[in-house]
Amino acid sequence: MKKYIGTKEVSATPAWRLGGKVYPKDGQVPRSMNREDGYKVIYENGCESWSPKEAFEKAYKIADTFKDRLMIEQQELAGRLGKLCSFVDSPKFEEVVTDKEQRELLLKQRKYMGEYLFVLGKRITLLSE
Repeated sequence: MKKYIGTKEVSATPAWRLGGKVYPKDGQVPRSMNREDGYKVIYENGCESWSPKEAFEKAYKIADTFKDRLMIEQQELAGRLGKLCSFVDSPKFEEVVTDKEQRELLLKQRKYMGEYLFVLGKRITLLSE
């Protein structure tokens, strides 16, 4: 089986699911011990669904503002850069990447990713002022 990575933009609101029906958290909900915590999700094509809270919050980050989107980009880049640094600084680096040019390119990539991360941080700081 192949792996896939997907990215999509959705609108969502916190909700409860009870007996297959979805209720917004800010509305009236029948009393029950069996309600599930999650989100009512609306996709770009207008389809609606429900997602359990844990799965939704793992897959989606709030992106209402330009600053939100920059911060998501910063967090994702920091994670990727951290993994790259760990790999490049490990003994496995030269063992796995045997081509000298590929090693040099990965080292450049680490440098440029670090600079890019700095630029994102500066832009976010300027938006906060």
